[in-house]
Amino acid sequence: MNYSRQREIIIDALSKNAVHPTAEKLYDIIKREHPESKIGIATVYRNLSKLADAGKIKRISALENSEHFDHNTFEHYHFMCEKCKQIFDIDANIAPDITKKIFEQTGFVVKDYDIVLKGVCKNCQHRNN
Repeated sequence: MNYSRQREIIIDALSKNAVHPTAEKLYDIIKREHPESKIGIATVYRNLSKLADAGKIKRISALENSEHFDHNTFEHYHFMCEKCKQIFDIDANIAPDITKKIFEQTGFVVKDYDIVLKGVCKNCQHRNN
């Protein structure tokens, strides 16, 4: 993948904002943090798609109606709070050997997966009490 200043700004903004933003939210962050840049929303979408396809970032498609993006490519799961809509990383060790167990029980060979858990985060639980 060739270097571009725009791609560098997008990656930098994504890594500094580990909230698993959508392309639109990331675009707003870039406009606020880099007002001098001429990056358009189409450039953000195109670069996020290319970076995800190249395995440089992670695309999370199972959340709401929009894709979210994650700069962490290590194996992990996600938890989405139904109240505040915040997305949290969950260590993959919580369900070790999941692909091996799936193969043993079903014979299916898992090539890729994205596990999203949904519920209420600690902060929202405390706000309700």
